[in-house]
Amino acid sequence: MSVLVLLEQRGELKPCALEAASAARDIAAAAGMPLNAVYIGQSLEGQEGKLAGYGIAKVYAYEHASLSHYSNDAYVPIVRDVARELDAKVIIGSATALGKELCASVAARLGVELAQDAIGAAWAGGLVAKKPLYAGKVLADVTIQSVPAMVSLRPNSVQAAPQDGPAPEIEKRAMPEVSLRSVLKETAEATAGKVELTEAKIVVSGGRGVGGPENWHIIENLAEAMGAAVGASRAVVDAGWVHHALQVGQTGKVVSPDIYVACGISGAIQHQAGMRTSKIIVAINKDPNANIFKLCDYGIVGDLFEVCPALAEEVRKVRA
Repeated sequence: MSVLVLLEQRGELKPCALEAASAARDIAAAAGMPLNAVYIGQSLEGQEGKLAGYGIAKVYAYEHASLSHYSNDAYVPIVRDVARELDAKVIIGSATALGKELCASVAARLGVELAQDAIGAAWAGGLVAKKPLYAGKVLADVTIQSVPAMVSLRPNSVQAAPQDGPAPEIEKRAMPEVSLRSVLKETAEATAGKVELTEAKIVVSGGRGVGGPENWHIIENLAEAMGAAVGASRAVVDAGWVHHALQVGQTGKVVSPDIYVACGISGAIQHQAGMRTSKIIVAINKDPNANIFKLCDYGIVGDLFEVCPALAEEVRKVRA
């Protein structure tokens, strides 16, 4: 019996892979089971040191050029077979777009229960996943009493906390022979050169209060000063001011950064569903009765056209 963590990559190991490994280490210790990992990609070489201190006994590394990009046809059979080989009782992945599809497909192949998009996981005689429900208004502890059990963790919801310990043993394995119905040749990032929204530690979002696309540079300047990703409310996206990839909310992306700055956003429940699990929420709005002030940790009642540039200037001074 063992615990298995899925190490997600995009050429390099993603931060969410180390977050999942940190949670898996604690679960394995509580359950008294060894922890192993599976890596699927082009090459893990040179990255082994990043996995030190997470209690991983062995990493089963499937390396091949054809595995550099995600393929459901290739990835799912690998994870399924490794889970069966190791008699994995708990399988932990990441709740990214890739991770949620992979975890759902693996759970279906194994016939096990899956808690998707959890913000925490623990072991108490069974896998306990902390999940936001009802657009994030309720946090529920969901217990999966049967084993094996699976959980995918929302990026930034668990801190990657390595401890003293060696790097894991790496067992390299050949890509199994599978029939690929489709092959991804190339990816084009819609926000090339920017911080990935769902994994950013700081997010600055703009809403209808920005006034129009001609003023959007105010949001971008503040985000640049803070080293943050840029987000937007649905009203902004629907108006065509920015690309839909920036939308935060119930019908957009769900983020859990350390700091979320909402500029000119009223705080409709649909938007809150995408950002209310942020650790610190800062609201800037000239309407003192805006719903966002009921949720935020720090609120600034003022004109964002004055507050945001001043805030960006002060942040640059501190960072300098």
